[in-house]
Amino acid sequence: MRAMAPTPLDLAVQTVVRRCLAVGEGEHVVIAADPPSRVLGELFYAEAGGAGAEPVLTMMEPRPNDGAEPPPAVAAALRSADVFIAPASRSLSHTDARRRATEAGARGATLPGVTEDMLARLMSVDFAAMQARCRALAALLSEAVDAHVTCPRGTDLRLDLRGRTGISDDGDLTGDRAFGNLPCGEGFISPAGGEGVLYAKTFANLGMAEEPEPVEVRAGRVADAGGALGGAFLAALDAHGELARTVAELGVGTNEHAELGGNVLEDEKILGTVHVAFGASQGIGGTVQVPVHLDLVVLDATLSIGGTPVLDGGRYVL
Repeated sequence: MRAMAPTPLDLAVQTVVRRCLAVGEGEHVVIAADPPSRVLGELFYAEAGGAGAEPVLTMMEPRPNDGAEPPPAVAAALRSADVFIAPASRSLSHTDARRRATEAGARGATLPGVTEDMLARLMSVDFAAMQARCRALAALLSEAVDAHVTCPRGTDLRLDLRGRTGISDDGDLTGDRAFGNLPCGEGFISPAGGEGVLYAKTFANLGMAEEPEPVEVRAGRVADAGGALGGAFLAALDAHGELARTVAELGVGTNEHAELGGNVLEDEKILGTVHVAFGASQGIGGTVQVPVHLDLVVLDATLSIGGTPVLDGGRYVL
């Protein structure tokens, strides 16, 4: 009887485990999942076992928001791992638990809110082309002192990049203590400050605005937000104190398979988009550690970094 050909999802799971993380014989792999991500957690568990590793699947209740800490038992498991994979529905990227796991020597990936369809599509990207974009952006962000983003709806935001280092989210997590977000496809940095206004289409895990809504930034912090989602966005930040309004990230999407749908994990990877996040930044080169990190996605962006054109009306030109 002929064996069934692997599905696109099978290939994507295999890519995460064997290519991105290079899971090897005898390694201790911890998969941090919750009920919405159980199916993917089990797929990662099986693939890691097939690679000869010692996988453990941990289950927790969904966290209240991106950046909220996992339970202590899950945090301890992450610290003990050689490799971690976190498809949980809320992001562990900017948590102390993830940072301490990395510091303890683990390499790993977070996949917050990932769906089976999304993983299958985005991980089938031309990795060489996507990685070249990510690395070029990271280098430019590291060299530049500022960035300027505009859009036809009224975005006009300047960000201070002095003293900060760009990061390439290109799916190569094979190095010592490597950490990244999957599906991959962005170059990003934690700005030191910012001033202006941005019009966001996707508001983190709050969903997608019917029309882009304004968020005003003064002296590196959110000053105000309008529209139907603006109030909820401010409330989600303010629940964690004044520091949660601090600008945390500037990112540029590089994955040509990503499509707009209101899931920020995918929307922020769309080639030609810009995203700006607020809240926790300590894990990516900033100074703020709060249990929240919310990304806002800007469409049709024009972006220059250190005076170098990167995007022109949503078209990648670097």
